[in-house]
Amino acid sequence: MKKKLLVCLLLFVAAPAAAQSSDSSSADKSLLIALENAWNQAQLHHDSRALEAIVADSFISTDNDGVITNKAQFLADNKDPNYVPTVMANSDMRVFLYGKVAVVAGTYHAKGKYKGKPFDHYGRFTDTWVNLNNTWQCVATHTSPLKK
Repeated sequence: MKKKLLVCLLLFVAAPAAAQSSDSSSADKSLLIALENAWNQAQLHHDSRALEAIVADSFISTDNDGVITNKAQFLADNKDPNYVPTVMANSDMRVFLYGKVAVVAGTYHAKGKYKGKPFDHYGRFTDTWVNLNNTWQCVATHTSPLKK
């Protein structure tokens, strides 16, 4: 009887915590998707100020061609007037939460012109986010091209 009471008590105490955890997980996942979409809009409009808030100071990017850039280089590339994107869109995004760390994976489509030459890229991305002082920031991104 004591065993059943203990099990019932544990379930009673754990259920609200699990529900609260599920609610916060859902909210975090929605927020991370929104941040990914804001990232695209910031790139589309050369808004490096918005990107600066999204990526951590220790940010590192590994691009399609294997080039690694830090935050300062990433922001400078975004300001380049020779880069004229017309489409920046993600799809099939999935969010994996690990406490204060999250991984967002999906596919992207980037289209526009660079130095007058058109580009139309499709690929996969993996972004690693960390909740620093109650703010989600991307600490690393990696992209790989897809053949279309």
